[in-house]
Amino acid sequence: MKNIILFGKPGAGKGTQAALLRDAFQLVHISTGDLFRYNIGNNTSLGALAKSYMDQGDLVPDEVTIKMLEAEVDANPDAGGFIFDGFPRTIPQAQALVDADIDIQYVIEISVDDDEIVSRLSGRRVHESSGRVYHVEHNPPQKFGVDDETGEPLIQREDDQESTVRNRLSIYHQQTKPLVNFYTDLAASGQLTPIFASIDGLGLLADVQSRIVSVLG
Repeated sequence: MKNIILFGKPGAGKGTQAALLRDAFQLVHISTGDLFRYNIGNNTSLGALAKSYMDQGDLVPDEVTIKMLEAEVDANPDAGGFIFDGFPRTIPQAQALVDADIDIQYVIEISVDDDEIVSRLSGRRVHESSGRVYHVEHNPPQKFGVDDETGEPLIQREDDQESTVRNRLSIYHQQTKPLVNFYTDLAASGQLTPIFASIDGLGLLADVQSRIVSVLG
């Protein structure tokens, strides 16, 4: 079984690589965002509990998120393993995974420098009604600022504005980057033995996937 934590900066390509690895290794891709939407949308007991916190403007406690993860793991007993995408984001969340006895074999960081992330995200433009995504440098529309199919204007999402991207990167460095030390220390302590690797996130999707697969063996 391969249980994998995949993490990296916003825009590093985690979701894309998680989908590729899911198909290549017959894994279950667990995205915390999807779990929240599913549980809240289906009014499960955990979804109702999470929504009660969200409706008050509070963060959902880590133990509620962990219970959602455990339920998803239990619901897929024949899986070849799981990819955790978007969790943990902080050291307390990582410790909560350990306390829940969810065994992790691989922790992989997709490493991309900040300036490249800013370029990737701030250059994105979206056709709002269809969701088609362009990039001003790497995938520009045929006519600047408008959708190829409809001729309607493209927008820059608020999350993709440079100031917002840099703020998200700052939060990543403060909260998520310390997970590198957490997992290397955990392996050294003998409590668990996750293999940690930081791989280069630049280049073609297939090249990045190849680097990850080389770690997984």
